[in-house]
Amino acid sequence: MPLWIGYALLAAFFAALVAIFGKVGIKDVDATLATAVRAVIMAAFLVTAAVALGKTGGLGGISRRSLTFIVLSGAAGAASWLFYFIALREGPATGVAALDRLSVVIVFILAVLFLGDAFTAKAALGAALVVAGAILLT
Repeated sequence: MPLWIGYALLAAFFAALVAIFGKVGIKDVDATLATAVRAVIMAAFLVTAAVALGKTGGLGGISRRSLTFIVLSGAAGAASWLFYFIALREGPATGVAALDRLSVVIVFILAVLFLGDAFTAKAALGAALVVAGAILLT
């Protein structure tokens, strides 16, 4: 099994914990405030990890283009978390998480359009099944 698959499965596991812990945590807290607190905790955790792993030496080598897209990715991630927590506060964790996973389908479409990823019948079927699963879980 390629290493990236293991990391992706760990990401999915921790994303599931985000939904569960978040649903319990935002019961009596404004979703925007909860998202901000979560972001601060994440930033502290990630900065600590980067320092502990000796990864901060590469900061000066980040190109302007790369930095621009990293910043855009961060802004998109922040918006995603904010809307996720708002949805989680109002709706069922299973439904919110299922609809959030439609990002897989959106990534597929955008990757085909802008990154040159291959559009295959197998990938399109997989995307359709993700949509069907989201509908069934919602």
